[in-house]
Amino acid sequence: MKIKNLEKAAKRIIIAIKKGEKIILYGDADLDGVSSVIILKETIKNLGGEITALYFPDREKEGYGISKVGLNYLKAELSFMEARRKKKTKFSSPKFSRVLLIALDCGIGNFKEIKLAKKLGFEVIIIDHHEILDKLPETKIIVDPKQKGDNFPFKEFATVGIVFKLSEILLKDKMSQKLRKNFLELVAIATLADMMPQIDENKTFIVEGLSSLEESFRPGIRAFFAPHQTWWGVKNYNLFQKVSKIISILNIRDVENSLPAAFRLLTTSSLEKAKEMIERLSEKNKWRKEKIKDIYETIERKLSKNEEDIIFEGGENWDFTLISPVASILAKKYKKPAFIFKKLEKESQGTVRVPIGINSVALMKKCKKYLITYGGHPRASGFRIKNENLEKFKNCLINHLNSVLPLCEKL
Repeated sequence: MKIKNLEKAAKRIIIAIKKGEKIILYGDADLDGVSSVIILKETIKNLGGEITALYFPDREKEGYGISKVGLNYLKAELSFMEARRKKKTKFSSPKFSRVLLIALDCGIGNFKEIKLAKKLGFEVIIIDHHEILDKLPETKIIVDPKQKGDNFPFKEFATVGIVFKLSEILLKDKMSQKLRKNFLELVAIATLADMMPQIDENKTFIVEGLSSLEESFRPGIRAFFAPHQTWWGVKNYNLFQKVSKIISILNIRDVENSLPAAFRLLTTSSLEKAKEMIERLSEKNKWRKEKIKDIYETIERKLSKNEEDIIFEGGENWDFTLISPVASILAKKYKKPAFIFKKLEKESQGTVRVPIGINSVALMKKCKKYLITYGGHPRASGFRIKNENLEKFKNCLINHLNSVLPLCEKL
């Protein structure tokens, strides 16, 4: 038994490779999305195909997932590339007739954006693992184990785990043991980073992936374990503690040429360049921890003045990339859902973390009339909202919280 539409996605990608169609990989900028992009990119390359463009959206500026900004940018880039090709070759007829856009770790809630993509000439494949909302986007191939009609027994993959299974189908006997280990290292790190349950196939991926991590083929991973490495801080870390620290470095927001630090580090061919990047990101991580502490303490001072059932706080000067760890700390300490957001001029972009047993997506679904977009995992999700609706959204969440609490908490 396979995940629904996984074979269909593989067949469509093979056709695109054989026909020389343009292929765009559109991945979320977190570690799950980045690792998914890397695995699929390298898989397609192993099959003789090429990736026309990569795109990682800026969540703060574009919101979560596929965006109008991203689609228009890609359309303009493709038009520019085609104009250059025509000028260079002196041919007027297009070399490519289709553009296949593969959304990785995003897209399942981008209903309007998928319609726009179609108008712009993109054929979209969605490969995602987030919660299904009220409906599915209007595109032919959607791979998400949580969609209706998917009978695959395990539902808790990170997207990177689904992409690995897709790569197995695409590569078949070309998936050597060396390449399998190579990919599973990324699967293991990204699955842990995305806080997916360490059970069933995820457990297998993690055990296999971590087993070869210290001797990784990738300079960007191997550099973390180089002798006399100073950035660990503590010499006697066990492997899981080291992986946790690796994840914290790979999650640093540091974009160059529109590519996140995690992508650049995990794809570099230079061990020395990887070491230099890790040292620089490590310094940036120290600054990051201080800023997270500042935001956390600001919120905690406010919490002492109220006894509400949820934590709902925002700030205009908060870095969007820092509010997720803040929300995690608050939800864990206070055993309450934490809705933390950055307030922009007209809208706010937020992140949600909740205690075990509460489904944050289900809770937001009850208040969706106030939201522009929302989605994610039960325990970790996000939203975008007009500022005029913030207070209404907060009150709605409080009013509906009891309906999504675990039974033991209601008693």
